[in-house]
Amino acid sequence: MGGSVSCCISPRESPKNHRIELELEECPFTAEDVSEDTGTYLQHISDRELPDELAHEANPSDHPRATTLFLNKSQTDVREKRKSNYMNNVSPGLVMRKYSSCSTIFLDDSTVSQPNLKNTIKCVALAIYYHIKNRDSSRTLDIFDEKKHPLSRQKVADDYFAVNPEHKLIYRFIRTLFSSAQLTAECAIVTLVYLERLLTYAELDICPSNWKRLVLGAILLASKVWDDQAVWNVDYCQILKDIAVEDMNEMERHFLELLQFNINVPGSVYAKYYFDLRSLADDNNFGFLLEPLSNKRAQKLEVSHFVTCLHVFLTGLRRCLQAISRLCEDRYKNLSKTCLRKSLSADNLGAVKSTKAILS
Repeated sequence: MGGSVSCCISPRESPKNHRIELELEECPFTAEDVSEDTGTYLQHISDRELPDELAHEANPSDHPRATTLFLNKSQTDVREKRKSNYMNNVSPGLVMRKYSSCSTIFLDDSTVSQPNLKNTIKCVALAIYYHIKNRDSSRTLDIFDEKKHPLSRQKVADDYFAVNPEHKLIYRFIRTLFSSAQLTAECAIVTLVYLERLLTYAELDICPSNWKRLVLGAILLASKVWDDQAVWNVDYCQILKDIAVEDMNEMERHFLELLQFNINVPGSVYAKYYFDLRSLADDNNFGFLLEPLSNKRAQKLEVSHFVTCLHVFLTGLRRCLQAISRLCEDRYKNLSKTCLRKSLSADNLGAVKSTKAILS
């Protein structure tokens, strides 16, 4: 009554007009869409914040259904290569690719549980290369700037922030760290997950001025989270001899704070990054080497699959036992409190004095 959209029907008002007014009242559009004379304000759908679950799905490093950032950035170059090959009548190399048949099965030696180290590092370096080449801006922080925090005594070039590094340079930098620290291929995939999570959380970009320190910080964290025998920061100082351990510790602290201390990598996210890296390799025509499946390789894959399943089973069993242990501990505490209350009430019975009967 008295509002801009009334809910009461006058005797002269038709039911059709009343239904239209009710539909306008429930419609989530702006005030201009409802009426120009009402003066009411309804929030537009574009001004609303995304729910937490939708915002969570938009981050590929946290949700398995979101497409990885590096695969999106590489599609521009992939489309240009395909267009150029089509215009010049150049074969994309599919004729040289081996396909399985009824008599022969071609497989590579890389699996999601045991990736090939060399090929994985190449793919991760290529993903970082596309991040740098197809970046939208050059947002960075001083802690990751190579000019302000150099990794070696060699003089940094004056145009260090404008020259994009080649894929080979990125690959050699990562390969040196992984070879000297004896890190695994799984650690390389986790490194890429942490990099893209940092870019999303802190709203940064991988650019020529910060890519080395960003990659180093992600490797530091991934090696400690993934490997059972983590490499200490002082060990990396022996690899990069001109960097101080205090600088490395400070960089690691900033990296963790920008990640909001979220270092969890679900198995589904890890698998998504692994298969997207394989897609990236296929798009750039340096796919994994395929070989015929022999009895020896089949037995090796079977053992590898069995070990992976056993590891998953033992991990789930350990978590179940931990949950049961916590549940039993909580019940024991509640039972102890209940017994304690009952014992106290029984002790107080002795303090109750009997009343004397009065005979009249």
